[in-house]
Amino acid sequence: MPRYITFFNYTAESARAMIDHPSDRSAASKALVESLGGTQEAFYWMQGKHDGFLIASLPDGVAAAALAAAVGSTGAVAGLDTHQVYDHDEQAAILRHAKTALKAYRPPTA
Repeated sequence: MPRYITFFNYTAESARAMIDHPSDRSAASKALVESLGGTQEAFYWMQGKHDGFLIASLPDGVAAAALAAAVGSTGAVAGLDTHQVYDHDEQAAILRHAKTALKAYRPPTA
């Protein structure tokens, strides 16, 4: 199953709600991922540009987009940024395909 990482930011209103009424956001995320047929691998808060990230295995890009659409539609989370990530074997396959594609590609500078 493809693996995705989604970075996110809580809105000020969400941060205030979590301070006033703490809840297990990892459990909420896990329920969301499982509703889309996936499994949650990690859920972390962090410092920096984003407030946190989620790593999940999901059936496909449509499920990953649905996750972002559902969460984003609530207005509680902003700055959703989702990327498919690849393991070592997938990286090797990407490079093999790129080698084949490069033979067929003619750059504009050629």
